[in-house]
Amino acid sequence: MDTIIFDLDGTLLNTLEDLTDSVNHAMEAFGFPVHTIEEIRSFVGNGAPKLIERSIPQGKENPSYDAVLASFKEYYAAHCEDKTNPYEGIMELLAQLKNGGYRMAVVSNKFDGAVKRLCEKYFGNYIEVAIGESADVKRKPAPDTVYRALRELSCDASRAVYVGDSEVDIQTAKNASLPCISVTWGFRTEEQLKAAGADVKRMIRNPQALVPLLLQLHQAEG
Repeated sequence: MDTIIFDLDGTLLNTLEDLTDSVNHAMEAFGFPVHTIEEIRSFVGNGAPKLIERSIPQGKENPSYDAVLASFKEYYAAHCEDKTNPYEGIMELLAQLKNGGYRMAVVSNKFDGAVKRLCEKYFGNYIEVAIGESADVKRKPAPDTVYRALRELSCDASRAVYVGDSEVDIQTAKNASLPCISVTWGFRTEEQLKAAGADVKRMIRNPQALVPLLLQLHQAEG
């Protein structure tokens, strides 16, 4: 294994406060009820359109849906770095992986501009390819963003592993025929990950546990 495809939100970056603030800004702007951070935690994972659909009364049937989505995107684009930070141990992990010769990419259901901006700011020395939601590629759990990342890295899928924190990531890895490592420090609990089909032998509770697990996978494949 020499290639790692990471999810972004809940895996590398804790973006939950900025997402909550941005959703609630849009809710307040249109007179809708605001949400707790735990509610937003349960809403995220499938991209901005689905996040707003889950946040707004009547979902997509609400006449203000498109305007609220636009308001969220505009506010989040301006405030996506306010409270967002890498999880503890992530920067050390990425440095260790790079020094070990691993190639790394990010695929996310967050809109592409924000993904590239955040990856450049926080992980520019480590992440070679960053791909988010756009009109020309299907969002996760479709495998398309993973395939595009592998092409851009010029890496072989047979030597790649996927790392994420949600049921969407588990399904994405399955659809891309990659081994999936599930992290428990993100937006889903260990119980939720198990219920979604996570392999308990490929579940890690801190970033430092990733490298030993990668070595185990490599030996198993060998």
